[in-house]
Amino acid sequence: MTLRSRVTVEPRSAVRSCYLAARLLLFVLSMLLLAWQTPVLARDTERSVVYLAGSGNAALDQYVAKLLEQHLGPTQTLRPISGDQASLLENEPVVTIGPSAFSRVRQANRSAPILALLVEKDFLDGFSSRSSGQISGIYYDVPLLRQALTGKAILPHATQIALLATVETADLYEPLIDQLSRYDLSARLFVVEGDDQLIPTLIRALSYGDFLLAAPDSKIYNPRTIKHILLTAYRRNKIVIGPSQAYVKAGSLASSYAPFPVMADIAADYLKTYQTTGRFPAPAYPPTFRVEINEQVARSLNIPLPDRDDITEYVDTQINNPGRADDE
Repeated sequence: MTLRSRVTVEPRSAVRSCYLAARLLLFVLSMLLLAWQTPVLARDTERSVVYLAGSGNAALDQYVAKLLEQHLGPTQTLRPISGDQASLLENEPVVTIGPSAFSRVRQANRSAPILALLVEKDFLDGFSSRSSGQISGIYYDVPLLRQALTGKAILPHATQIALLATVETADLYEPLIDQLSRYDLSARLFVVEGDDQLIPTLIRALSYGDFLLAAPDSKIYNPRTIKHILLTAYRRNKIVIGPSQAYVKAGSLASSYAPFPVMADIAADYLKTYQTTGRFPAPAYPPTFRVEINEQVARSLNIPLPDRDDITEYVDTQINNPGRADDE
């Protein structure tokens, strides 16, 4: 009886020992697998989030988002956000595309750090000066001096520039007028005192200037007026420079502009600075500009056009070396 008991007990003990060994091995393997995965999980949690408030133009928003993602790299995640959702944010930065998106986010959350894209200097400067480090951006408009020199590159013998403004927007041109003498240029401002005075004032301006320089002044240059301005200028064999790429397509002869990839690159650097320091750098213009030209308009006015790159090089040289001779 004793021998039989021993015979039946030993196999059960062996099976139990094998079972315990298998469980131990499974536990060890699980721990090793967890240890191997832990660095990956840690890297995921280290990715910082940047929110994006779009303009409402799907194609534009997707293009800007794609450029930002390329420049941000793997350490930051870009996520779309609505104005209502912006109210829930604390210290996470928000990139806004255009002035409307900026206004929506700003109204929803006045403490949100905002990096504004596709906004003009005059729009952003008041906000950024009151909230230094919290609100910043990359200016979308082009410095008027650069636009004036773009016109000079196309018309080398030009010396006088005509400017149009209303009483409310006349100060847009003040910094430019003070700068022009260093480039052998002068400008005169013609103030439009009412809608019915736009064309008569424009005609007087065109009789003075070698070309008309357009600022981003929506009171003068807008979809309702631009056709009449351009036709009046070209009937008098005068060109219009600026204020943007869109107006070149409408009939302006040329305009400098900041390429989107350049703006996205700077925006990515601003966001990385914010993640490191908790503050944005001050708003700034991009360091690089290109030139858009309407070749059809040039042909109709019999104006020989320099190469785009030559125009850009000329403008950069003049800005960096005021008064440099054109033939150097």
